[in-house]
Amino acid sequence: MSDHVLPDGACKAINRNPAVYVDEESDAPIVSKKPPNKGKPAEVVEKRGAAKGNASQEPARRTQSRASASMSLEGIRQAARRDKRVRFTSLMHHLTVERLYESFYALNRNAATGIDRMTWADYERGLSTRLPELHDEIHVGRYRATASRRVYIPKADGSQRPLGIAALEDRLVQHAVSQLLNAIYEQDFLGFSYGFRQGKGQHDALDALTVGIKTRQVRWVLDADIRAFFDMIDHEWMMRFLEHRIADRRLLRLVRKWLVAGVFEDGHRIPSERGCPQGAVISPVLANIYLHYVYDLWVAQWRRRIAKGDVIVVRYADDSVMGFAYESEARQFLKALAKRLGQFGLELNVDKTRLIRFGRYAAEDCLKYGEGKPKTFDFLGFTHISGKNRKGFFEVKRLTVKKRMRATLKAVGQRLLRRRHEPVPVTGKWLGQVVRGYFAYFNVPGNEKRLERFYQEVCRHWLHALRRRSQRHRMTWEKLKLIARRYLPYPRQVPKHPYPSVRFDVTTQGRSRMR
Repeated sequence: MSDHVLPDGACKAINRNPAVYVDEESDAPIVSKKPPNKGKPAEVVEKRGAAKGNASQEPARRTQSRASASMSLEGIRQAARRDKRVRFTSLMHHLTVERLYESFYALNRNAATGIDRMTWADYERGLSTRLPELHDEIHVGRYRATASRRVYIPKADGSQRPLGIAALEDRLVQHAVSQLLNAIYEQDFLGFSYGFRQGKGQHDALDALTVGIKTRQVRWVLDADIRAFFDMIDHEWMMRFLEHRIADRRLLRLVRKWLVAGVFEDGHRIPSERGCPQGAVISPVLANIYLHYVYDLWVAQWRRRIAKGDVIVVRYADDSVMGFAYESEARQFLKALAKRLGQFGLELNVDKTRLIRFGRYAAEDCLKYGEGKPKTFDFLGFTHISGKNRKGFFEVKRLTVKKRMRATLKAVGQRLLRRRHEPVPVTGKWLGQVVRGYFAYFNVPGNEKRLERFYQEVCRHWLHALRRRSQRHRMTWEKLKLIARRYLPYPRQVPKHPYPSVRFDVTTQGRSRMR
């Protein structure tokens, strides 16, 4: 019997002797010069010193059925779900080159550029070398966050909303880190939190609110708005909240770098002492974490310990709507909420926070107390109205907010004027996408008339733009209608959202997302 080293996978053990094998091809017994590590430690066979550290411990479980930590995001989710108090001490090893690749291709390819002026397409050209270098910078500590580029976009009320456009590499790393944070905190977030969460959207929040008002004893609605929330986030409180779940100091330092990076405006860097740039990839998850500890947990406790009547809660980012059965409890909560937010550097926007009569008894109560018609409130682009359906039963009517529709029409009209000399098929294709996207969001039951009005106004703006092509135009309404039929979808041709109760029952399957 000749001694030689075995190739991997070419032999099998016999007689439970770890050093005796059978060749798969010739069935001849072979003896390996080096026994497997299970027989003796590799250090003994190779005649070298023992390895230092915790070499005998497994870095992670080999299967999902083991109890030790997993190196996958699913393992993080399971560990976070299993123990609400566990703190994750090692997360940076999840920021692999492969995850950076996934995050890069998940970014918006047409997004605006930061101060680096690097576009998605330019960065992709050297991706195979850039990402390994970026991965190395992150793990050795050379990575530095870049200040965001400050831009302003108009709001529907005429004011300006400040946004921070981060550099491409910052957005890339932020996306990868947000995946880790979401894997942990999705197990902690409460059901009435809907903003920027996987599997939840704006229409889920709208459905929950409508169903809650119709099925619970709600007579008062509190429409609460936090003043300049993203600009007022306290950095120290933010880090303390993260430390409830994260003990990896390197990941915490990475988040702090983005918080203090500041913004570039008018050629000057403005350091950031508070806030989180609205528009950054990491901002939504950080905002949800901040409000989870400041608002959600406190509201759930207040409702459980103090409230006597029904209380419903729906929160989407920093916008929240609550329904109460009693006015006294609603006012008591509003006063306590202002005090609670003040403890964490936030304050209510008094101009936008309102407590109104709303619900199935709103019309009767307003008539009884001489208050006229029931007031309305706006939430996620819809004006909510206490009304009745054709059978005379109470119904929460939802119509597109007028000022938002006017702002959209104004922007569309300005864009059409700039594109008036383009070929009609090119403009029609673009305009059809805009109208179809608008209808996809606002086409809810009961909003048909306002969508038809939007369609007519878009056609009017397009007619005006086509007539401005020359002083001797021949464009008439009849010709424009034929063109619009070819390129623009009519509201009735776009799929309509189901009734709130139908979709809410399907998505919750009996579990309330308002509690």
